[in-house]
Amino acid sequence: MSPLSSSFLPTPASRSTPAPSGAPGLRTTPRVLAIAGSDPSGGAGIQADLKSIAANGGYGMAAITALTAQNTRGVRAVHVPPAEFLTAQLEAISDDISIDAVKIGMLGDSAVIAAVRQWLGKSRPAVVVLDPVMVATSGDRLLQEAAEAELRELLPLADLITPNLAELAMLLNEPIADDWEAALVQGKRLAAQAGTTVLVKGGHLDGGECPDALVNTGGLLAQDVVEVPGERVATTNSHGTGCSLSSAMATAQARLGDWEASLRAVKPWLQGALRESRVLEVGTGNGPVHHFHHLAPKDQAVPAEGQFAAALWQDAKADLEDIYRLDFIRALAGGSLTEQHFAYYLAQDAIYLNGYSRVLSRATALAPTEAEQLFWARSAQQCLEVESELHRNWLSTRTVDTGLGPVTKSYVDHLLASSAAGSYAVLVAAVLPCFWLYAEVGATLHGQFLAAGSPTGHPYADWLRTYADEDFAAATRQAVRIMDDAARAASATERQAMTLAFQQSCRYEVDFFDAPRLHAEPRNVAKPVG
Repeated sequence: MSPLSSSFLPTPASRSTPAPSGAPGLRTTPRVLAIAGSDPSGGAGIQADLKSIAANGGYGMAAITALTAQNTRGVRAVHVPPAEFLTAQLEAISDDISIDAVKIGMLGDSAVIAAVRQWLGKSRPAVVVLDPVMVATSGDRLLQEAAEAELRELLPLADLITPNLAELAMLLNEPIADDWEAALVQGKRLAAQAGTTVLVKGGHLDGGECPDALVNTGGLLAQDVVEVPGERVATTNSHGTGCSLSSAMATAQARLGDWEASLRAVKPWLQGALRESRVLEVGTGNGPVHHFHHLAPKDQAVPAEGQFAAALWQDAKADLEDIYRLDFIRALAGGSLTEQHFAYYLAQDAIYLNGYSRVLSRATALAPTEAEQLFWARSAQQCLEVESELHRNWLSTRTVDTGLGPVTKSYVDHLLASSAAGSYAVLVAAVLPCFWLYAEVGATLHGQFLAAGSPTGHPYADWLRTYADEDFAAATRQAVRIMDDAARAASATERQAMTLAFQQSCRYEVDFFDAPRLHAEPRNVAKPVG
């Protein structure tokens, strides 16, 4: 190990960055209006919407379209107030409050749909998510059959439609899809008909996988289909899942402005809400999800200064040892690494740095202090400068495979997902290994290079010398301090998420150094860990 490892850990004397006073309170809070029915049991409808909006960082408002008598076992009665009263609610809100996003759920009948359609035409909110509630989880119908045609006419006014598989089939007058591929085909048809984006959900399919996909055939997405995989959570507590997902997507979109980023932020939250639903013990039927599973009790102990960083460093040591054992690292240090392997590594590094700079820019936006904002902004700029230098010098003079490699894609996707989640603490934990492990490995390799007498003729001598950059070592120490401060201000549950994000990034660092070998020997590629 390099002696740098201990110097990177924060101590009271070395602190230069003030502890954040609570990053979430400094973020923009979207004002999100839910237009939906009421569920007195609290698991679905307006009640679920308001919890979901709050859990995802928004300020929730509600216009009631219908009153239901229901619980976790089913719907007993539905009362739809006059549409004129819904219009009065909507106008009272929009006359006074700027609305950043709208989520539309249960509408009940034709008159209610007409009232919402007329109001949307006048108010024109920036984000509209339509959850076409037609059938409850229990199987009870929540929309009069006579109103289905009017609901279809409402679809083009939405920016995102989030039907379950039964509702997707009903909107198309087709049988329910029995597998994922059939569901995607139906999603494409509905997107083409409505001229908007459709979120196809795999929650009602059989099997251990539970994918979701954003589908748009009109070019509003970078791709026609953006699929986000996921594992199925084994639970019967799914009451209000569709309501919660759609209102969370409206909130996230108002914060992030990107549907894919919104889905990648919302999906892990909803999976956690399903996993932790058992602790609520609400009802004897399909219970609700735990919207606030990510908030820890306030009596959780706050780690001492430097304690959290020290714990992460212990976690990282095994990954560092794995890095030092890699053929790539051994050959790089000894000068026997082939130019083909080195070129592939640099090409992937250039691609990675471009994505990494975007993630650091997100950290700049979330940072709670001016000092931290400046630090992440400078780091993002330096990434782009290094990427440009790689292309201008070494890579531009050689024939190199510049395609996006699978490890690079997975690593950048992981970082983007961490940045989209909205937690500053989790984000800085995810980006830290690229500072910390890289500095450690670099210092060790440079030390070996010097110990060998700085051999002449070493093909990568100039590159190894860059590892000795004291400015980067200082930046790494500051990044560690910032992360440790963020951990002390975070909840216990958030610190758990920080640890997981850090560990995943460490494994991607190992895989990234090993990627040149895997690229050259595709038959021996193992499934990446992490």
